[in-house]
Amino acid sequence: MAEISVKLDDKKVDDELSNINLRLLDLSDVDDFMVWATDDKVSKFCSWETYTSREDAVKYITDFIIPHPWFRAICVGDRPIGTISVRPNSGGDSCRGEIGYALASQYWGKGIATRAVEMTAAAVFGEWPHLERLEGLVDVNNKGSQRVLEKAGFQREGVLRKYLVLKGKTRDMVMFSLLSTEVLIPI
Repeated sequence: MAEISVKLDDKKVDDELSNINLRLLDLSDVDDFMVWATDDKVSKFCSWETYTSREDAVKYITDFIIPHPWFRAICVGDRPIGTISVRPNSGGDSCRGEIGYALASQYWGKGIATRAVEMTAAAVFGEWPHLERLEGLVDVNNKGSQRVLEKAGFQREGVLRKYLVLKGKTRDMVMFSLLSTEVLIPI
C-alpha cells in the first residue's frame, strides 16, 4: 500500500501541518497512539474506552488494527496524530462501508480530520470498486465530527433515535453518507 499524501494550501495552516498523509499503523507507533488514546476528550464519542496502559494499546494494535482491512494512521510527516478506518459490510450490504476516525485533540479545528476523510474516501472507493456508499455515524452531541463529514462532502441524512448504546447510555446518532459518484478529490 502506497502512502497517501496531500499538501494543504491554506496559508493559515502551520508549516508542521502542511504534509498530511495516511499510512499503515504498526507497533512502532504505540507511543504516538497513546497520545490520543489516553485523552478523554478524544475517546468521549468513540466506541473504545480511554486507554490507561501501553500493554492494552499494543494488544489493540496487534489484534485489531494490523489485521483490519482498511485502517490507517493520520500523519503529519511520518508522525501519527490519529487514525482513520473503513469497516466494510458483507453479504447484501457489501456496497456499504462505515468510516471512523480519531485525532489528537491538539490538532482539532485545523482541517486535518476533514482532509483525512477526503483522502480516505478517494482511496477506499478506488481500492474497493464494489463499494458505492460510505457511511459515518456521529453522536448528535459531537458537533465537531458532524462538521468534519459535512466539509468532506458527506450528506446529512437524519437522526437515528436511540440507535446504539455508547459507554452505558443509549445514544441518538446522525447518519451521514457519501456515494462513490460524489468523491471529487484525486489522491
